[in-house]
This record gives sequence, C-alpha cells and structure tokens, in this order.
Amino acid sequence: MTTQTNPPEGGSTSTDDGVQTFDADYVKGLRAEAAKYRNEAKTNADAARRLAELEEAQKTEAQKLADAKTAAEADAATARAEALRWRIAAKHGITDEQAELFLTGSDEETLTKQAEVLAGLRSSGTNGTPAPRPDLSQGSRQAPASSDPATQFATFLNGQLKR
Repeated sequence: MTTQTNPPEGGSTSTDDGVQTFDADYVKGLRAEAAKYRNEAKTNADAARRLAELEEAQKTEAQKLADAKTAAEADAATARAEALRWRIAAKHGITDEQAELFLTGSDEETLTKQAEVLAGLRSSGTNGTPAPRPDLSQGSRQAPASSDPATQFATFLNGQLKR
C-alpha cells in the first residue's frame, strides 16, 4: 500500500515500506548540479596537471643549470691541476713524459716533492751535476761468444778448470 503525501520542499515522498521517492524535476536538478561539479573537478584536475608539468619543466631547467655549473667547476679544477703540474715540471726541468708518469699529486706541495725527488734521481748530488756515465771501454775485450750452446758450455767449463 502506497500512500503519497504532498512532496515537501526537496521533492520527495515516502511510502509505507520506508522507501523514499523523488520528483523527476528534483532529480534532474540534482543530476545537473552533480554534472556541473564533475566538470569543474575535471577542469581543476587538468589545470593542476598543467601546473605540475610547468613546475617540472622549470625544475628540469634548474637541474640542467645546476649540472652545467657542477661540470664547469670540475673542468676548472682539472685545468688548474694540470697547469700546476706543468708549471712545477718546467721549474724542475722535467720532461712531459716524466711529468705525465711521475707527477701524480693533486696539490702543490705533493707535486713539488715528487718533482724534487725525480730531479734528485737524475743528478748525483744536490748541486745538480749529472751522475757519471759508465765507462764502456772497461771490461773484457774478448771476441763475441758464439751463440751455439755447446760452444758456450765448453768455454765455461774450460774457464772453470783453469782456476
């Protein structure tokens, strides 16, 4: 049994079994209002997405600038270290090949110590005079030994027996 009363302000009616029904115009208005809010939410979501993309693009540009700055600083440090190495090598009379191989320090003090040691090894004393060269005129003046192993063994054995 359904009894209907005059619909209240909201356009709803009640039945005896507790089910509420609404007027078609009221439901149509609610649906229009819900659609309006959905469209606004979608527009806001699109705007938020565009804003996030712009912020990401700006952040990416800032990150690119930061990376470029870091790379430039590293290149400058490398160039300073190379200039220091070559300046110290020139001061101590060290060749390019020797500088590449032996001057491996990263600061001026270490590079200077390495250069001084290397320059010291090239000279006999601290006064910078070169080390004496070996006298090649000394030593045995025998004829060159043959490359035959049997002859070499016989020569060795004869030398041992003569002692």
